[in-house]
Amino acid sequence: MFYKDERLALFIDGSNLYAAAKALGFDIDYKLLRQEFMRRGKLLRAFYYTALLENDEYSPIRPLVDWLHYNGFTMVTKPAKEYTDSMGRRKVKGNMDIELTVDAMELAPRVDHIVLFSGDGDFRPLVESLQRQGVRVSVVSTIRSQPPMISDELRRQADNFIELEELKDVIGRPPREQGEPRPVSAANG
Repeated sequence: MFYKDERLALFIDGSNLYAAAKALGFDIDYKLLRQEFMRRGKLLRAFYYTALLENDEYSPIRPLVDWLHYNGFTMVTKPAKEYTDSMGRRKVKGNMDIELTVDAMELAPRVDHIVLFSGDGDFRPLVESLQRQGVRVSVVSTIRSQPPMISDELRRQADNFIELEELKDVIGRPPREQGEPRPVSAANG
């Protein structure tokens, strides 16, 4: 449920949206995603949150981050933390929940509707707070993956749940083959 004259902001939890789309068997075309929500209302901002591995010479997400930055997305990044778990496996941690929450709270007085691309249940209190401030909140994720990528409490708290699979024909593109190089402009289809 969108109104043409409402001020919109998109908040994209990059790793969460990537995992949800991958579970559904498609990639996101971010140019089409931005166009779709510009069509639905007055899009003020489109934020994309991701952690980056800084120590690698080449990060596979770097071309996407650069493309998004040059094509109207506000990029919020921070270095991912690497550590070794108790089994000796190399792990990467890069949670952007606090950054997304702070930005959403700051922007709330200037928007009518926030679209959150995440299924993370940790965002339920954020959604509740935004609603108390008079902001409508739609959440984009999926219940059609196994297991579902959205927490039940987040889906129930949102004013509107948008099933990611139902956006596939509008913002999706076929997944890249494994090992296929990602060109810098890959996100625009």
